[in-house]
Amino acid sequence: MDLFDQTGRVALVTGGNGGIGLGMAAGLAGAGSSVAIWGRNPEKNRSAVDQLTALGANAAAFACDVGDADQVAAAFAATVDRFGAVDSCFANAGIGARRTRFGEMSLDEWRNITRVNLDGAFLTLQAAVRHMVERGTGGSLVVTSSIASVSGMPRGEHYAATKAGLAAMARSLAVEYGRSGIRANAILPGWVESAMTAPLFDSERFSQAVRPRIPVGRWGTPEDFAGIAVYLASDASRYHTGDTIVIDGGYRVF
Repeated sequence: MDLFDQTGRVALVTGGNGGIGLGMAAGLAGAGSSVAIWGRNPEKNRSAVDQLTALGANAAAFACDVGDADQVAAAFAATVDRFGAVDSCFANAGIGARRTRFGEMSLDEWRNITRVNLDGAFLTLQAAVRHMVERGTGGSLVVTSSIASVSGMPRGEHYAATKAGLAAMARSLAVEYGRSGIRANAILPGWVESAMTAPLFDSERFSQAVRPRIPVGRWGTPEDFAGIAVYLASDASRYHTGDTIVIDGGYRVF
């Protein structure tokens, strides 16, 4: 179990104030990690810190719009100032998309999604890479991609494109920075209950079409991502890099 111990380490989770991000942050906190979360909603940030603190974690939240380069730079500096270092960085912040037919999609719609989901991850990971290389102690980079990156998503081409880009970015980082002791992997969630997916899950038609295709028989929950977060941040995954790890209850193989 010492392989998974995060005592003395610091994890950064963007979008860590809710959904999958909070599920990962709680898992990391439970394993002994100090946790920094970034989010745009101050009330959700405070609530998330309260939850992590209740688990015994040293936790703090920083207001940050990951699509803004200046805010990312300021938030990363504040995180390092507060905790001293960042050992693992989870580029999880992302937004969903209005389901628009591709032929009718505006450039503004496209750029609204890419700004947060792709540009935000680029800015976050770049700050983390620079920090980890300067420290010389390596680290773990993790992106939250989606099964939409490997499956067709009609009326969601902008979202799917960003998630495929994240997986490609992780693979490239794994190759470029492997000799610096930095690992990079992508997590591909399936259908997970969250504020983002609530409108879909409330549709009886959607539930009847999709839920029977999930072999484990239920939607995913944020808590289902606690274990994979701890694994990827820990020494247990020290030889695991450049991978795309599907966490979907078996949806894709059925």
